[in-house]
Amino acid sequence: MRLCSIASGSSGNCIYVGTDTTHVLVDAGISKKRVEDGLHDLELTGQDIDGILVTHEHSDHINGLGVFCRRYHTPIYATAGTIDALMRCRSLGELPRDLFCEVRSDEAFRIKDLTVNPMFISHDAAQPVAYRFFYEGKHAAVCTDLGVYNEYTVECLKGMDVLLLEANHDVRMLQAGSYPYYLKQRILGNRGHLSNENAGRLLSAVLHDNLKKVVLGHLSRENNLPELADATVRLEIDLADNPYRSGDFPICTALRDRISEIITF
Repeated sequence: MRLCSIASGSSGNCIYVGTDTTHVLVDAGISKKRVEDGLHDLELTGQDIDGILVTHEHSDHINGLGVFCRRYHTPIYATAGTIDALMRCRSLGELPRDLFCEVRSDEAFRIKDLTVNPMFISHDAAQPVAYRFFYEGKHAAVCTDLGVYNEYTVECLKGMDVLLLEANHDVRMLQAGSYPYYLKQRILGNRGHLSNENAGRLLSAVLHDNLKKVVLGHLSRENNLPELADATVRLEIDLADNPYRSGDFPICTALRDRISEIITF
């Protein structure tokens, strides 16, 4: 099983997850060419993609969806609310209805040999989800765009071999920055984005001996820094009431403008 961030950040998101025979993308929030360039680095083409799993309809997750799926006739997996929002999104252009496959939170489905299980997230979109993956005893999750987490979130993310988790913003940078007040409140709210601190606290609750890799994703360009996200998450782990320390696990940060490390597990 492999996981790789082709792009992750407030300016566009596209994550690859696959096996030897099945290849999917979580979101297509960058241009078709950038998706294709990332796939080329993975020795794949657009024709190899078996489906795009859409988390929600915000532009940084769907910007390239219409062009890519029309070119390759790629199936689009999303919740009913997200499908409705996508069908009404003029910027995507016309998408054939037969490309859409409806999914539901906590109802697993298969794409060839890869099992996918959506999970509910709290975000200001129509019907957003994150995605968990299972293949031959290996588990991975891509979980971004959640303003708050709870026991449900923790239970969903336990037992992962690889976890890509949002660390969107530093609270102090956001509060002191140039964003208008309403936007700051949206990001900080329960349907906004996960801060570095909360990412570290959530991660602390799901650590286990067999966790192989943590990827911090969806960093804000204006309100975060990769080194700050890394340091804050590690500090929260070190301060948490558990037997682990941040140095016990490989932690890296996904890049917004180019492909990140290819994780094989």
